[in-house]
This record gives sequence, structure tokens and C-alpha cells, in this order.
Amino acid sequence: MHSSTTGAGRYAPSPSGDLHFGNLRTAVLAWLFARHTGRSFYLRIEDIDTQRSSLESAHRQVADLEQLGLDWDGEPTYQSDNSAAYQSALDKLPTFECFCSRKEIQEASRAPHSIPGSYPGTCRDLSEAERAQKREELKQQNRLPALRLRASVQEFTIHDTLLGEYTGAVDDFILRRGGQAPDWAYNLAVVVDDGAQGIDQVVRGDDLLSSAPRQAYLAQLLGLPVPEYVHVPLVLNAEGRRLAKRDGAVTLREMLSCAPVTAVVEKLSASLGYPGVSTPAQLLEVFDPAALPREPFIWR
Repeated sequence: MHSSTTGAGRYAPSPSGDLHFGNLRTAVLAWLFARHTGRSFYLRIEDIDTQRSSLESAHRQVADLEQLGLDWDGEPTYQSDNSAAYQSALDKLPTFECFCSRKEIQEASRAPHSIPGSYPGTCRDLSEAERAQKREELKQQNRLPALRLRASVQEFTIHDTLLGEYTGAVDDFILRRGGQAPDWAYNLAVVVDDGAQGIDQVVRGDDLLSSAPRQAYLAQLLGLPVPEYVHVPLVLNAEGRRLAKRDGAVTLREMLSCAPVTAVVEKLSASLGYPGVSTPAQLLEVFDPAALPREPFIWR
């Protein structure tokens, strides 16, 4: 029925709140793309943002996905367990210390000829004396500098199943955040984890498309295979903005307070062009990646 491959796909939510309809739709699509092609499917909890993540939220998300009828191979993994792997990868990469505040970077990236939102290279070519002085200034505040990748390209091209070739900007992006409690940066963690788990298919919302060239470039630097990307349309509210909790009863738990889980799956299935399908298993039987709607789904 389905073609077979030996790779893997994944769904990787951040545990900062209950999953809403848009998150669930992306989870279902990641599961469908993986299972349709005979891949393994993994659940990874992206909890390296210690300010926003909670174990309670992670457990609720896992329970929600199980209740929806999704399955995965092995136990869910947690990025917070993988610090040693991130450090090992960091040690192999060309990096430099960055002493800039977020405000300084925002102001510099608004200057003429800079790429909006990209790092302008402020700390890239500081002398050792300048670095030592700035290090000492941060030390007085009990803070550490961020570590950035010393990129040798300005853009990189990836292939997306739905969108084709996409070329995006690559800057000297952060690999480890600075401050009083340094955190690993998402771009490093996600690449290392995908490589470790043999992920060769990344299905996620198209709001993350612009980060794919950075991640693919980093994978190449680390000697890891670049995955096939599938950036799927988001769920938007009636005003055309990304779905959020302010849009009403949008989380699975809220929806289940007034409807059975089969009704939620039917709404998810209808949003993918398969009305009347009430379980993920049935959806897998009829799923055709080529027929996936390319426009955002409007939540009403």
C-alpha cells in the first residue's frame, strides 16, 4: 500500500502550553507523511527553552497526541537530556563569542544594506584585546557571552517536497545563548537531534521555512545528511493571523469538553481534504501527499 524507506520522521513540540488545533494538524501531517512512506516516527519534546518549558506541559502534550490516536516508535525523547551531544557538536564548529544585547542586534539589523533580522557581524572580527575587555564586562554582571557560528556562506538552498527549491539567508546564528543561565539554541539542538535519530524527513509549519537553510547548512558542516523538508500551511484565524488561544476553544482539551475525539479528528481530516474520516488510521489509508491543500486552513 505504501512505499517503504528506512528513514524517520518526527513531531517535536515545545512544552509551553496545551496543543491547539494548528499544532495537532501539523502533528497529524508529520505522522501521515512518515507512516505513508514506511518511515519510523518519533516524538521529541523540545524543552531547551528553560524559561518557557515545563514537564507538566510535556506530559499533557504526550497524552493529547495519544488520545488523538497517533503512535510513535520508542519513548518520547527530551532535548534537555542531550546537552553532552550539543557540546560535542559545538566543539567541532567554527564559532566566536558575541557580546551584543538583543536590543543592539535589532538596532544594527535595521541599518541600511543589512538583512532584516540577521546578525550584522558586530562581534565577528573583534581583536583579542577587545574580546577580553567585553568578557570582563560581562563577568562583572555574572553573565556569559553567546556563541555564534562563523558562517562561510550567506545563503543556502534546500529542497521542500511541497515548495521545491528554496534559497534563504544564512548569518552567524547563535549556537549557545549567553546570559546568566546559558541555553542551547534551537538551531543547533534540532540539527544534532535530527542527525542522532536518523531523521530524513522534517514536516513542520511553513512559518519555520526561513530557518531551514541555516539548519541544512549546519547539518552539512557537521557531516550530517540534510533532510527532506515538508513545510505545511498553518491554521489561521478569521483575521488571517496564526491561530492562538485568544481565538476561543482551540486546544484539544477544550474541544473535547463539548465533542468526542472522533469529531476533532473529523475536523482535522476535513482541513486536509478528507471529510468524514474519524480516525488517524483511516486517514492514513486515503492520504495522498500530492493532494494536500497548499493554502492555510482558516479556523472558524
